Amino acid sequence: MENQTMDWTETTEFDYGDSAPCSGAEEKHFAANLLPPLYSLVVIFGLTGNLLVVLILVKYKRLKSMTDIYLLNLAVSDLLFVFSLPFWAYYAAHDWIFGDVLCKMLSGVYLLGFYSGIFFIILLTLDRYLAIVHAVFALKARTVTYGILTSAVTWAVAIFASVPGIVFHKAQKEHTRYTCSAHYPSEATINWKYSYILKMNILGLIVPMLIMIFSYSQILRTLLRCRNEKKQKAVRLIFMIMIFYFIFWTPFHISSFLHTFQSSLFLTNCEIKGQLEKAIQVTETISMVHCCINPVIYAFVGEKFRKYLYAFFRRHVAAHLCKKCPGLYREKLERASSTFTPSTAEHDISTGL
Repeated sequence: MENQTMDWTETTEFDYGDSAPCSGAEEKHFAANLLPPLYSLVVIFGLTGNLLVVLILVKYKRLKSMTDIYLLNLAVSDLLFVFSLPFWAYYAAHDWIFGDVLCKMLSGVYLLGFYSGIFFIILLTLDRYLAIVHAVFALKARTVTYGILTSAVTWAVAIFASVPGIVFHKAQKEHTRYTCSAHYPSEATINWKYSYILKMNILGLIVPMLIMIFSYSQILRTLLRCRNEKKQKAVRLIFMIMIFYFIFWTPFHISSFLHTFQSSLFLTNCEIKGQLEKAIQVTETISMVHCCINPVIYAFVGEKFRKYLYAFFRRHVAAHLCKKCPGLYREKLERASSTFTPSTAEHDISTGL
């Protein structure tokens, strides 16, 4: 984040061996003005929204289904982004002052949040696919136990995918300032850089898109045959999560690809390098906003989530603001809580939130 871009694509001084001696001063100034205030807003809204999601899932939903497990892990993935943002916000406007250990740790946390987030969106999509297209098999497969096991495996894979970010990122003085950026072995810098970005594009965009196109095409075929309104509602939440992921992350994937392979794709100069640099800064900021979006989707699409959120604010917020009427809030809470019964459990499981 010089912009961080996890500096997996560049630093302002273009220290990956680019031939043009571009200073990057304008891009640095652009990032210093744009990123800190935007990241601060993302921290506030992302932290609040995702902590509420975790609270609702644990306290009210009590993680009764595989879908709940995956949604909880997705919220944790978003929180990983949020917790690292204050450091990158400061770095966008100043030198890196947090040392080599934090450089490696925060680079790894960023990548871990990125990979785990898309992996859990894929799992949520497959969960919908099994529940609707293979409903009989799903009765045995979609259990909390399997949800926990697959989540553990997913975190392990995400950690493994994030290891290069920890290994190659380091803090050091470059020219007149201290940076936190990726530094590959000098004998194979270009190969490492290219493979790094290709892995990110493939795992973060191409593979998820192929899986989701297949899954939702099969889901739509099944829904068109049975025309089940409850199942259509069940798909809506996960489909919205998927769509918004691609809306917010695709521009960054395209920008990072163009920036990395610019010398192979077209003739470059300092002006083009600067434009691509700014494009990465803008699109990465847009992608960061994504960690605030899922709680909003739950609030607008998830009927149960709205009810539980209403119950929480009634009991823990409004009751403290109006201490003279606790009986009213207790009555409302009991009414909201009573909506979850064994007969509605399956609806909760199918709709997610």
